Amino acid sequence: MIAHLRGSIHKLNPGEATVDVQGVGYRVSIPLDAWDTLEEGTQHMLWISTYLREDRLDLYGFPDRAGRTLFEELIKKQGIGPRLALELCAVPRNLLVQAVAEQDERLLTSIKGIGKKTAEKLLIDFKGMMEKDPDIFGPMHEAGTPVRNEFDRDAISALTSLGYDTQTVMHALKELPADLQTTEDRVAAALRSL
Repeated sequence: MIAHLRGSIHKLNPGEATVDVQGVGYRVSIPLDAWDTLEEGTQHMLWISTYLREDRLDLYGFPDRAGRTLFEELIKKQGIGPRLALELCAVPRNLLVQAVAEQDERLLTSIKGIGKKTAEKLLIDFKGMMEKDPDIFGPMHEAGTPVRNEFDRDAISALTSLGYDTQTVMHALKELPADLQTTEDRVAAALRSL
């Protein structure tokens, strides 16, 4: 099994890149938020999760070990395949922590393929993961800590209900100016950028 790859990054489609390790290119699927931060032709190390089935061998890459651990925990859950797990890994971890603290499944149901029951089960699973291995989610946040405006859950919900996937929505909201005060302003600005 491949644990990590260090090499030159060559971006392909959003969420996909090759890592050139001494002349051998490995195609790796990467969460969109991490893919955005990678620069073409630069040297990076990605923590790799190898997904092997009888008809396929896929590599999933993460900029940190915690991301890989979260992905591997998610694909153990019934009904969550690697693509859905990768999309969940693209959600900022502080948002996942806040969703668990508030038992608010709206963030999770905004992700294509996750219904209300799956979201409720995931909240329980995330809570168990936090208790077992808190490092997966990074530094713990207080339940009342506000999330930055770029991750306005109502804006996420509104944009995903219009048919945009969660990773694209998160990226668009992250790029918005910080001075936008209302959800409506953020949704309108994000729609202009999409």
